[in-house]
Amino acid sequence: MKKWFTLLREAIRGSEESFTEGSINRAIFLLSVPMILEMVMESLFAVVDIFFVSKVSTEAVATVGLTESVITLVYSVAIGLSTAATATIARRTGEGNTAQARHAVGQVIFISLAVSSVTALIGFWLAGDILRMMGADQKVIETGTNFARIQFLSSPVVVLLYSLSGALRGAGAAATAMRSLMIANGFNMLLGPLLIFGVGPFPELGVTGAALATATGRTIGVGYQLFSLVKGNRALGLLWEDLKPNMETITAIVKVATGGTVQFLIGSASWIFLTRILSEFGSDVVAGYTIAIRVIMFTLLPAWGLANAAATLVGQNLGANKPDRAEASVWKCASFNLMFLAGLAVVMFIGAEAIVGLFSSQPQVVETGKLALRVLCLGYGFYAYGMVVIQSLNGAGDTQTPTVLNLIAFWTVQIPTAYVLAVILDFGPVGVFAAVPIAESVLAMLGIWRFRLGGWKVVKV
Repeated sequence: MKKWFTLLREAIRGSEESFTEGSINRAIFLLSVPMILEMVMESLFAVVDIFFVSKVSTEAVATVGLTESVITLVYSVAIGLSTAATATIARRTGEGNTAQARHAVGQVIFISLAVSSVTALIGFWLAGDILRMMGADQKVIETGTNFARIQFLSSPVVVLLYSLSGALRGAGAAATAMRSLMIANGFNMLLGPLLIFGVGPFPELGVTGAALATATGRTIGVGYQLFSLVKGNRALGLLWEDLKPNMETITAIVKVATGGTVQFLIGSASWIFLTRILSEFGSDVVAGYTIAIRVIMFTLLPAWGLANAAATLVGQNLGANKPDRAEASVWKCASFNLMFLAGLAVVMFIGAEAIVGLFSSQPQVVETGKLALRVLCLGYGFYAYGMVVIQSLNGAGDTQTPTVLNLIAFWTVQIPTAYVLAVILDFGPVGVFAAVPIAESVLAMLGIWRFRLGGWKVVKV
């Protein structure tokens, strides 16, 4: 027991940053613990926001759901850059080339700011029109336009929070990325109720307060990341000259990031279509679905911690010319993920009504959320392997393969299946819910097949 506590302390402190030697199980533990905690912190943003907003009104919850379904396009860019940062910096770290790793971080920051600034301005200007396009009624538009504007305006900190976390994970500094999310979340949880309900000297801003709290927390988290990269990370030690644009490095990063962005964009766009289909059944259905998705995010994102650990291990070990160790790491991460999610699925299925009831007392909202939660968690076994192998391909720099697989699973399987089941066969919302685990299962099986072929072992980054 003392040994495990010592190892846990090491993982949280982040004392080790290279994982190309020694026990694979130990490497997985040291990387995955802070990454799981980081993912828990990121998912808490969604859960905390929806918890407090659900106390305001059903329209407020629908606003969050509709806005976030579009904001996922920003997350697509953020996750694409995070993928590129992890793959590039893990490879340089495995090679022992810290100067190039540091330079890559600087270019990631430059790209993040350049891309997200455009998104922020366009989204801020068209916020109300975007809600209308997503099928929101006039009351939701009136309630949520300012919320949407602030969410879009905060795009730069969203992208930086993700991309810098990816850079830190690639360098093996997963504990630093974890702490940045803990700090960001702490401020969000503190400011959320104060600004939403108007506690003490704070004005009552409703759903707009939720957006301000989240944006403020994330900004502070990014500040901590930048401070750590400049002052606290012995491997990277970012310098001003690393921020100067270098077209060769930018091109290489964008090439990897484009695949990561497009593959997530494919999945994100499919979620927009699903939300659009559900909006035909009313705001109560959208609200119940939004609550269920937030809960699913909370339970799946810790599993993404293991997937991200696999990606870092693949990148570093390929850089050290140890492809067999990289492959063994992936299968071990997948098996650990399966054990975790299989047990969690049972808990989620049995306790679905009680879980959704924590967020809403509206009977129709609870009924929809319960049904969504039970259907979605049926695919957890496939999610466990799928997310690890897909993220491992990304960690190797092979972002093209997951892009194609996402296109197949989400656009040729998920969207048509949802429409046929929900509209044509008249199953209603449950048809949309069922399409999700069906598509994710297809993605997992295709991912395992491609990973076993081994082409990712010879990808150059």
